[in-house]
Amino acid sequence: MNASVLFFALNCDSGRRAPIRDWEGNTINNRNNNKFSVPINDQIRDREVRVVSAEGEQLGIMSIQDARRAAEDAGLDLVLIAAQAKPPVCKIIDYGKFRYEQLRKEKDARKKQHIVEIKEIRLSPNIDTNDLETKVGAARKFLTRGDRVKVTLRFRGREMAHMGASVHILTDFANALTDCAIVDKAPKVEGRSMSMFLAQKKN
Repeated sequence: MNASVLFFALNCDSGRRAPIRDWEGNTINNRNNNKFSVPINDQIRDREVRVVSAEGEQLGIMSIQDARRAAEDAGLDLVLIAAQAKPPVCKIIDYGKFRYEQLRKEKDARKKQHIVEIKEIRLSPNIDTNDLETKVGAARKFLTRGDRVKVTLRFRGREMAHMGASVHILTDFANALTDCAIVDKAPKVEGRSMSMFLAQKKN
């Protein structure tokens, strides 16, 4: 028998459990595939654990070998749910279903979570009143959504010599939004532009 056939035979006779798969068909009984870093089955190293059945019944304190056997007899997995307890607490559950539900909860939480973005509003030193009001309206929309707004005043050619005289445009912009915004970063010159940051005013 060559080496490759012998290796196959040893693995077939090892009595090793088939890989656990979640509802999506992904193998999850390997430590590297366990996204939530929850020790299960052979990954649990404690000698004794308190065991809870799939129905929530307290099965008492068992050796880890007896706890694994109870999970296997139920056709389920032994999952460590309270590592800091004395002794640690394990529950006999369907880990594939548990992982699916955890992924679903994380997805729902991400939907409710707002990621703060920075929106830029660009102005010119010779902007007229109507355009300024339109830009203020756009900034208000971003701010009420919780985003930060970068207001940039851009200069060209000879306008560069009068940058200081144009700072009032940014000040007027911020003053028009005092009901919903605060100046997060004061106007600052950056090359050929002058910028300030506005953030949503917290109630």
